[in-house]
Amino acid sequence: MKKKTQVIDHLAHPLLIIFSFLLFACHNGIDQQHAIGSAATAEAIALNEPEPIQTIPLERRLIKEGTISFETNDLSETAKLIGQAIKKYNAYIASETENNYSESLNRTIVVRVNAKQFDAFIGDVAKGVNHFETKNIQVKDVTEEFVDIQARLKTKKELEQRYRTLLQRAAKVTEILEIEKQLAEVRAEIESVEGRLRYLANQSTYSTLSITYYKAVPKQIAFGQKFKQGLSNGWQNFVWFTVGLINIWPFLLLMVIAMFFARRWWRKRKTRQRMDASTN
Repeated sequence: MKKKTQVIDHLAHPLLIIFSFLLFACHNGIDQQHAIGSAATAEAIALNEPEPIQTIPLERRLIKEGTISFETNDLSETAKLIGQAIKKYNAYIASETENNYSESLNRTIVVRVNAKQFDAFIGDVAKGVNHFETKNIQVKDVTEEFVDIQARLKTKKELEQRYRTLLQRAAKVTEILEIEKQLAEVRAEIESVEGRLRYLANQSTYSTLSITYYKAVPKQIAFGQKFKQGLSNGWQNFVWFTVGLINIWPFLLLMVIAMFFARRWWRKRKTRQRMDASTN
């Protein structure tokens, strides 16, 4: 009996070691599966989460317009300075006028310049100017209108494409005519929106600056100019009066003939009255 018990003890020890090893392996397997499951769950959650919204910086659309006026001692030198600034900033002249008043000689030019160089251009033009008679700079933000028009244009074009698709599938003449009518209306709206969009793009890309510079005229010269202008106006009035008389010469001739016969009749009447009076 004692020998049998010893045999059982010898067998139980290895079995206990094997059972412990199996239990440890199962526990590690469960932990690994749990870790793998947790990683897969985390990955699935990460994939299902919405991507963060990336905000695209909005380009601001600003319309800049300005008006400046100042006095100068040399019109030619100022014109040369402005011309150099126009060439430097790749601007262009939209309009140019010159007026000779009795007390001043005025020149006005309207320049279109890139909006990003607007302030620098004004600085170059105003070099040497001590005092501005007028300086008015206005900035209008049209970003919201620009974005709204772009969205409307996109919607209109999508609608146009749907009409074109329907037109290809239409079989009846009445359907074709109706779709073509709607398509023409949408196309007109698209062209109108595109025109407004181009205008805003141009006005925000190129700023407008009106430059007026003048030179005062001395009073003596002003009087001489007035006298000269008066002679010129008098001669022009005389010419127009002569031209007017020439245009109505038939009526003048009829008036002269009528006055001649009227005067002749009046003389005859007076003579007859005198003869009657002497007879009586």
